[in-house]
Amino acid sequence: MVRHCSTILCAAVAFLVALGLIMLASTSAWVKGVEEPYHFLTRQAIMMGVGLGAAFVASKLPLEFYRKLAPAMFIVICILLALCFVPGIGISIYGSKRWVGIGGLSFQPSELARIVVVICLAAWFARWQSEVKTFMRGFVLPGVIAGIPILLIAGETDVGTALSLSVSVGAIMFCVGTRLRFMVPTALTAMTAAYLYVRHDKNRWGRIEAWLNLENPIHQLDRGMQQWRALLALGNGGPTGVGLGNGVEKFGTLTFAHIDFIFPVVGEELGLGATLFVVLCYVLIAVSGCGIALQATSIFSRCIALGLTCVIVVPAMVNIGVTTALLPNDGLPLPFVSYGGTSLIFSLAAVGMLVGIHRRSQVGVTKEFPLSRQTRLAVRL
Repeated sequence: MVRHCSTILCAAVAFLVALGLIMLASTSAWVKGVEEPYHFLTRQAIMMGVGLGAAFVASKLPLEFYRKLAPAMFIVICILLALCFVPGIGISIYGSKRWVGIGGLSFQPSELARIVVVICLAAWFARWQSEVKTFMRGFVLPGVIAGIPILLIAGETDVGTALSLSVSVGAIMFCVGTRLRFMVPTALTAMTAAYLYVRHDKNRWGRIEAWLNLENPIHQLDRGMQQWRALLALGNGGPTGVGLGNGVEKFGTLTFAHIDFIFPVVGEELGLGATLFVVLCYVLIAVSGCGIALQATSIFSRCIALGLTCVIVVPAMVNIGVTTALLPNDGLPLPFVSYGGTSLIFSLAAVGMLVGIHRRSQVGVTKEFPLSRQTRLAVRL
C-alpha cells in the first residue's frame, strides 16, 4: 500500500471533487440572491480546472524551489493577511474580514497561508535540524513564524482556520522532536486564551450555548438553527437518502447548504452510505499523506507532507463534527466538496505537492538501493 499512496490519495480527492460538483448542481440553484441557477457550479468547475493546473505545477517544482522562496513567501502572505484589514481592499462578509478584493476578484489569503506556514516551518527545521530540542530555535522562533499568520487569521474572526492551522503546526513540531515541556504549557495557555476570547464574545458564546442545548425550540430558531436543520437533513436521508435533488432542507431552512453545510445535504439526498464513504475518503487521504511523509527522504519534505496532510484533514474533521453537532458551529468548509474557489485551488495544489514528494521519494529509493533480480528473489524468500 505504501507504494500506492499517491494513487489512493488522488482517487479519494477525485471522488470528493466530483461529489462536490454534483452536490453544487443540486444546491446552488436554491441559493438566495443569485439569479443564475448554476452560477456556483460553473465557477467551481472553472476553479477546479485552475486547481488541477496548480496541482500539476506544484508536483513538478523541485522542493528546493519552495525552500529558497520560503522567506519571501512568508513576507508576502503576512502582507496579504494584513490587507484584509485595509478599507477598500479587505472585504467583510457576514462580519468576517477574510477576503481581499483585487480587480473585481475576491481572494482568501488564509487558504494560501496554511500552505506557506507549513513550507516555512519545514524550511526552518531543515535548516536547524540539530537544534530542534533547544528552547529558542526549536520552539520560540518557529512558534513566532507560525504565530504571526495565525494571529492575523484569528483577527479576521476566522477562528476555525486559525485553530486548525495551530493543530497542523503542533503536529509538525511534535514530529520533528520539539520538547513536550515547551509545547504542553503553551498549548494549555493558548486554549485558556481561546476560551476567554470566546467567553467574552456574545455571538460565539451564544453558538456554544445553542450547541449544548439544541433541543431547545428557542435555539432551533436562532443560533442553533443551522445545526438543528443539519441533523434533520441527516435524519430525513436515512440509510438510502431521498434521491439526488429531492432534499428539502436546502430550500432555505438550511443556510449555506452549498458551503459549510453541504455534508448534511449529501446525507439527506444520497443517504448514510454516501456520508460514510466521504469520511472514508478523508481517512484515506490522512493515511496516504502519513505514508508519503514516512517515505520522504529529507526532514524538509517530511514536514511538508505531514503539514499538508493536516491542513486538509483537520478542517474536514471539524466540518463533519460541526454538521453532525459533535462540535459547536464554526465556519469551515468541507475541503474539495464545499463551494469556494480559493479553498479548492490551494487544496488541489497541496495534493500536487504531496504527489511530487512521493514520486521523488520513490525515485530516490530506486537509485540509492538498486535491486538485481537475484536480490529481489532473495528478499521474497
